[in-house]
Amino acid sequence: MNLKDHIRGVPDFPKPGILFYDISTLLKHPGAWRETVRQLAHAVGQHKPDLLVGIESRGFLVTAPLAVELGCGFVMVRKRGKLPGPTIPYTYDLEYGSDTVEIQSDAVAPGQRVVVLDDLLATGGTGAAAIALLRKVGADVRATAFIIELTFLHGRNRLDVPVHTLIAYDE
Repeated sequence: MNLKDHIRGVPDFPKPGILFYDISTLLKHPGAWRETVRQLAHAVGQHKPDLLVGIESRGFLVTAPLAVELGCGFVMVRKRGKLPGPTIPYTYDLEYGSDTVEIQSDAVAPGQRVVVLDDLLATGGTGAAAIALLRKVGADVRATAFIIELTFLHGRNRLDVPVHTLIAYDE
């Protein structure tokens, strides 16, 4: 099955000149979604994670069923102020300004093997921030995985762990 056939391109979203790769069409097709989870399980399972870490918010859609499939836990990395209880923040630079992601302070035990997931790898900034945050709390970050990679943005160059992607767009 060609998963790319189930991704919808939405021009000029969220602003003019941007082509948004929409996974909602993939999610609504049971066979394509099942195949996506199967392929991710094959790629991620080899790292023997204790936990899968999903990046807000579409990363949660990817991570939750994969955690069930692999029989491991699921932890969320979210934007500042979205998680209850004590959190640990990590602030990182954007092209214009900065942003902060957080994890709950008790979400990952030191030394736990984790794999970070999201729906899309673009510039790699958020992925790199999630990896740095996880290392800050003592996680053993084994890899990252994404459904889609925009290869022309060279985001994988910012990630110092193995990167697994299922679909690549070169422009």
